[in-house]
Amino acid sequence: MIYKWHGKIWQQLISNKAHFPNAILLHGRGGIGKLHLGRTLAQALLCESPLASGEPCEQCGACTWFKAGSHPDFRLLEPEALAALTEPAAEAADTRKPTDKKTSQFITVAQIRELADFVNLTTHCNGLRVILIHPAEAMNVHAANALLKTLEEPPTGTLFILVSHHPQRLLPTIRSRCQKVNIPLPDRADALKWLQGQGTREADSCLAQSGGAPLAAHQLSTEDYQLKRKQVLDQLGAPERLDPLSLAEQGEKTELAWTLNWMQQWVYDLASLSLTARARYQPESSAETIRLAKTINLIELFRFQQELAAAQRTLQHPLNNRLVLEQLFLSYWQLANSQDTAHV
Repeated sequence: MIYKWHGKIWQQLISNKAHFPNAILLHGRGGIGKLHLGRTLAQALLCESPLASGEPCEQCGACTWFKAGSHPDFRLLEPEALAALTEPAAEAADTRKPTDKKTSQFITVAQIRELADFVNLTTHCNGLRVILIHPAEAMNVHAANALLKTLEEPPTGTLFILVSHHPQRLLPTIRSRCQKVNIPLPDRADALKWLQGQGTREADSCLAQSGGAPLAAHQLSTEDYQLKRKQVLDQLGAPERLDPLSLAEQGEKTELAWTLNWMQQWVYDLASLSLTARARYQPESSAETIRLAKTINLIELFRFQQELAAAQRTLQHPLNNRLVLEQLFLSYWQLANSQDTAHV
């Protein structure tokens, strides 16, 4: 069953299924259910007896094969690091980066080349093959070029469904060969209702932290994640007591991607509080945070934001996490404890 907030998009997709191109690009924020939408679409197209809504029947032989991961006319390409995760966790992995460093974070050229035999085989059911690629931006450059060759001469009866959280990272030539379908954020009320149905703790706060993405919010609600986040933000909110070296040592035990994400959201909210008196990611901002936002040097804050962005771009490369954190926390300490104020 598709998520409620995808109802209109689902109807648009399924009503146009007879006129699908060879490739569809489902794109939007990570953690809103695009992977589930793509999988449901693939299953529905292979289903022997779809429902009136166009959704798969879940009962026929094709659906049984699909759910078991053994449908002969379907392939899912994803990084090895996502293979063992549940579907919601796999889509939210952009927010909560997998911690197993031994598995690949990329879709490789070998995975794309393995499709050659698949697309040339006779189909088992109704003449259609479906290939789902998630997240499409995880293709390394060689894989992306190999896929492009296939899209330039698409095999008959083959549909590629690309799911992307960051479509700007895809080759422009790949984007141009896809029918692009933008998947917007769900209505906040629908997202909160779903989260409450999942028993998500602090649903409102987690939804804000995720930028409005409910699947990501649910993944962020674990006690361990929230405790570590609070430990960092508490110190950022009291810069006069912040010890950069001690906090870096403590943060070395935490996923670097998490800490960078918390700091980027913190900086965004400081700027937003300073300029608009509203916070996006921490709507429950304390009096201390609001006070800090009023006195911080905005020009220097934006420079620090660029420093965080540079650190974010190096996440895929081997890093000494402690040194990275020491530098970032020291930069923040100097920024937050400066007496010089400037607003733009």
